[in-house]
Amino acid sequence: MSESSTGPAAPSTSGPAFGFEATLANEVPGVTVPWQGTRSPDPRVLVLNEDLAHSLALDPVSLRSDDCAAVLSGSTPPADDVGVAMAYAGHQFGNFVPLLGDGRALLLGELHDDRGRRVDLHLKGSGATPFSRGGDGRAVVAAMLREYLISEAMHALHIPTTRSLAVVTTGEHVRRDGVPQPGAVLARVAASHLRVGTFEFAARREGLTQPLADHAIARHYPELVELPTEDRYLAFFEAVVEAQASLVAQWMSVGFVHGVMNTDNTTISGETIDYGPCAFLDAYEPATVFSSIDHGGRYAYGNQPAVLGWNLARFGETLLPLVSSTPDTAITALTAVLDTFGQRYRLHYSAAMAAKLGLDDTADNAALIDDMHRLLTDHRADWTLAFRALADELRGHSAPLAALIPPDASSTWLNRWRTAVSDTNQDLASIADGMDRVNPAYIPRNHLLDAALRSATEGDLEPFEQLLDVVTTPFGYRAERSDYAAPAPASFSAGFQTFCGT
Repeated sequence: MSESSTGPAAPSTSGPAFGFEATLANEVPGVTVPWQGTRSPDPRVLVLNEDLAHSLALDPVSLRSDDCAAVLSGSTPPADDVGVAMAYAGHQFGNFVPLLGDGRALLLGELHDDRGRRVDLHLKGSGATPFSRGGDGRAVVAAMLREYLISEAMHALHIPTTRSLAVVTTGEHVRRDGVPQPGAVLARVAASHLRVGTFEFAARREGLTQPLADHAIARHYPELVELPTEDRYLAFFEAVVEAQASLVAQWMSVGFVHGVMNTDNTTISGETIDYGPCAFLDAYEPATVFSSIDHGGRYAYGNQPAVLGWNLARFGETLLPLVSSTPDTAITALTAVLDTFGQRYRLHYSAAMAAKLGLDDTADNAALIDDMHRLLTDHRADWTLAFRALADELRGHSAPLAALIPPDASSTWLNRWRTAVSDTNQDLASIADGMDRVNPAYIPRNHLLDAALRSATEGDLEPFEQLLDVVTTPFGYRAERSDYAAPAPASFSAGFQTFCGT
């Protein structure tokens, strides 16, 4: 880190000012390195999130200009340049790596959104950094559009997530798997980019953990700032445990498979981050793995809650000296909090499933939910379509569910479910409408996204734009969009894999 800490040579010009601040770099300088992106020959804004721009008090017209495109590609620093590359460590597939960091990313600076919340504006694919470990630091159009679309779909599903502001093409080609592809940079917005891996990095350096924890508390959990020191850091751990238990329950409720749940991809804020080899379930199968690098299935769909708990244990280890100067006391206190993760997850998941099934969330629905899981698994029923079909059942339309599960196989469970729904003493049509408000008709179907990204790589953005429009309005079914609701053909799903894009 030290030999490159001065950053690349400063360019002769700078772009417009964005109003950036740099509280992380100022308050915890040991986890950042001042840095600038690599010049690109012809940066152009390909996709821009105008609503998100407005929420950050940024003018969409200006953002599309050549000067702003140069900043959003990392090619030119802004006039108020405070850019840094962030250092972090991490457990990758369970193996500890002491130094990872932003290998192809740049934290341009911090802004405030229209709710007064401090957020990061961060670039992905902006060039090599001191943490690139031999990589080229670049990204390609398909991978950046993929993150743009899926992150915005997650936002539309009301799941905490980083957001995508823009994808900027660089005017150069990047080789992936021996094939040149058009280069691109993603500009994304996050509550912060602090990760469990950031704390794993700090814990192995003298005097970094407490200022990092204080910064994270002030930024994400300000209600804890006034707590006595002896209580503050344990409460901080508990807040992160709660945020992550809620997050993974929401992933599971929509069939989202992150694909690379390393500790450096587990945020302190409780937002979903780093949409690399992620995907959504078609057929319900807990053992589903999409990532080409997850050979052992560590990050399979059904393993995600347990993996998250493991990652939080690694986070707790970094806080031991802050919780108590007596190691045994700290271990006991942190373990007691960590042991609540499973119950917190189950409560969040049960509440989500009750809403999806139109049930009373104060009732004991565990057996009904477990049996539904078995029914869907046995018949490889589509996860997303199943819940919309159940709402149709309440409206007297049985064909959608019968197309997923033979009626003779589902009848016993359906009778139990209808009884539980009736126990809510609500109008069935109103319950069905409520189910449709939480069960998406549209998700980023893997085959549709794959086709859209192939077209975009070849220069045709229309399929991507159409798919983006559909998945960012996911709950309102429209007959003319029926193709977007259908699962992938079996011939596609059988060999489908996702990739990190590095």
